[in-house]
Amino acid sequence: MNRDEFLALALKNPVNVAIIDELALLALPDAWLVSGCLVQTVWNVLTSRAIDHGIADYDVFYFDPDTSWEAEDAVIRDVNARLGHLGVKIETRNQARVHLWYPGKHGLPYPPLTCSTDVIDRFLTQNTQVGVRRAGYDYDVYAPHGFDDIAGLVARPNPGPNFSATNYGAKTQRWKALWPEITVLAVE
Repeated sequence: MNRDEFLALALKNPVNVAIIDELALLALPDAWLVSGCLVQTVWNVLTSRAIDHGIADYDVFYFDPDTSWEAEDAVIRDVNARLGHLGVKIETRNQARVHLWYPGKHGLPYPPLTCSTDVIDRFLTQNTQVGVRRAGYDYDVYAPHGFDDIAGLVARPNPGPNFSATNYGAKTQRWKALWPEITVLAVE
């Protein structure tokens, strides 16, 4: 699967399209629709399931140097107001703030990031390391590991500084229940 094939399948989900288009209108800095909602849409098309089967939420990342909670909360409320009619859970987060709350929540250090794709690089699984955003009349697609695992329905751990075998196990167990066709690779 190449970029264009991935994009065509991911954009079959009208919620993905609506969010990406709204993010372009909002002009949030370094804003992306990321991860599961994109990959799981592709899995649903490939396995002939309902387009939104198993999609728990839609993750929106942006990167604003204003790391105040008030600024992020205003963006969260604005995105929810603009997209509430979609009837889905949208998780909007300023990635410039992750280092402020991550150690307290997960007990692990987390260095300040420089952009939204830095966070994508740290995702728990390589197959979900993907983001899409508008670029004029086209799209930017960020996928540091390409699309082979997505097309092959493979869940592969991303061994990085914040990897958790426990979290990987929980996530892939949920996925396997929803998409029995996937292959879950073991943590090495």
